[in-house]
Amino acid sequence: MKRKRSYRQWVKAALLRIIVMIVMTGGTYGYSAYIETRMLSITNPVVITDQLPKPLQQLKIVQFSDTHLGKGYSVMQLDELVHTINDQHPDIVVFTGDLIDKFRFFTDGRGQVPEVLSKIEAPLGKYAVYGNHDRGGGASSYYRSCMEQAGFKLLVNERYEIPIAGNQKLVISGLDDYLLGNPEPESTLSRLQEQDYNIVLVHEPDVAETWGHYPVDLILAGHSHGGQVQLPLIGPVITPPLAEKYVEGLYELEGEHRSRYLYVNRGIGTTRKPIRFNSKPELTVLSIVCPTS
Repeated sequence: MKRKRSYRQWVKAALLRIIVMIVMTGGTYGYSAYIETRMLSITNPVVITDQLPKPLQQLKIVQFSDTHLGKGYSVMQLDELVHTINDQHPDIVVFTGDLIDKFRFFTDGRGQVPEVLSKIEAPLGKYAVYGNHDRGGGASSYYRSCMEQAGFKLLVNERYEIPIAGNQKLVISGLDDYLLGNPEPESTLSRLQEQDYNIVLVHEPDVAETWGHYPVDLILAGHSHGGQVQLPLIGPVITPPLAEKYVEGLYELEGEHRSRYLYVNRGIGTTRKPIRFNSKPELTVLSIVCPTS
């Protein structure tokens, strides 16, 4: 039985059509479709914390997200992105979901993707979580196989510990997709320890608000695409469910144990409409540093 669209979905669809019409009639469609979609922005946020295990002093994490491989983003472009990632010399690389846009129609390049992603180098590991496009459309099994062949640890409601010194660890947790998966935040995050530096990967950013009672230090998410289209004085006009409050960039959230930071990556590719306006594709190079004495 086909589910009826909600009023809110109708409004969003209508707004998207209006935006596309404005962009086209304003003479900027070519820029939005063929120029800005290829203008990769490398952002360099910094988080200062005394929670980082002292032997590290600094940790560099490269985050990429929402490649949406398909008509709007090719395997060749992904290969170029991999070279750019390696040029940053990261300690850790994370992918926060939505590898392929429309899985059923992306047939020719599937076999090449694991080989391309396997070229990414990170001494402390490569980690990934499911996005809604990875869970939907029959993509789930392929995504797991692809990421594991590429050397990524796919975290589905589980943690991975990286021993640093003594009893201090870096702990990277990953939750299943909140829209189409089966996330288990309580069983996953309740085991986190106060003395560790705890990083959580999740596709949808707005769910981070509900984790204030866990000792989480850093949350990395995607899904929003930064709205894909941002209008002057208005900002992002349309954002997907669970990416409506936290749309892009670095946020500091209150917590019972300590402050938590959330970073929302704008993603690489596009979905629905192959355009971007005032919302360039993003590669995040995040530095976590100890405060200077």
